[in-house]
Amino acid sequence: MDQTLIKEASNYIQEKLAHKPTIGLILGSGLGVLGDEIENQTTIPYSDIPHFPESTVSGHKGQLVIGTLEGKQVIAMQGRFHFYEGYTMQQVTFPVRVMKDLGIESIIVTNAAGGINEGFEPGDLMVITDHINNMGTNPLIGPNNEELGARFPDMSKVYDPEYVQHASQCAKELGLTIRQGVYVGNTGPVYETPAEVRMLRTLGGDAVGMSTVPEVVVAGHAGIRVLGISCISNMAAGILDQPLTHHEVIETTEKVREDFLRFVKKIISTLPN
Repeated sequence: MDQTLIKEASNYIQEKLAHKPTIGLILGSGLGVLGDEIENQTTIPYSDIPHFPESTVSGHKGQLVIGTLEGKQVIAMQGRFHFYEGYTMQQVTFPVRVMKDLGIESIIVTNAAGGINEGFEPGDLMVITDHINNMGTNPLIGPNNEELGARFPDMSKVYDPEYVQHASQCAKELGLTIRQGVYVGNTGPVYETPAEVRMLRTLGGDAVGMSTVPEVVVAGHAGIRVLGISCISNMAAGILDQPLTHHEVIETTEKVREDFLRFVKKIISTLPN
């Protein structure tokens, strides 16, 4: 990854900041509403930021929102980039590199995912404890820049155990029932076949989606602490006798909006440093 490109994007954003953000938020399909809760906000369209890709998926606004949330300085991506959109893994994860350069120490990555675990239901919130990279590639392939991170980064605790415990405690205090589990990252853009879902369940997956894994790998490489949250927006293929649609994904995330907002805001307000 070319540090010059990272610096140019970071410097452009930095010029518009009143305060240095310390927490990054990546908001997945239908979950960008959290960005609207940010106070004293500065909004920057991705198209204005040097070297940033543009989000092409319905449910992704395609802008950065920077300001204060629950007393913390945050920078939120309202919409992310996906490998299936035709972007390289380096483009997909470029915003994480920029966030690191801006001084981000922690990142909360959210997504809408299909439930593989048959004990889950649409509308459940799942804290990610681990992931399976089923994308067939990795954003760290290629020459390594030691200034950005180690050649062979450890991924054994990339989803910060203290953050997972913190999220569980926050849910308990709010009276929310949340799940914990393993997220499987597929390339998309097709939904999985029933046979693929059975395979992923056998491998230990609890939820499946088309994002998150690349950003988390790069965050781990960069030394950023990670919390991952999936909204189980539908049950994966073969579990229920009904077709899968993106409309269903957005519809479900809208139904759990209030719980999602309360949960993430509670987490941020008391997030350990």
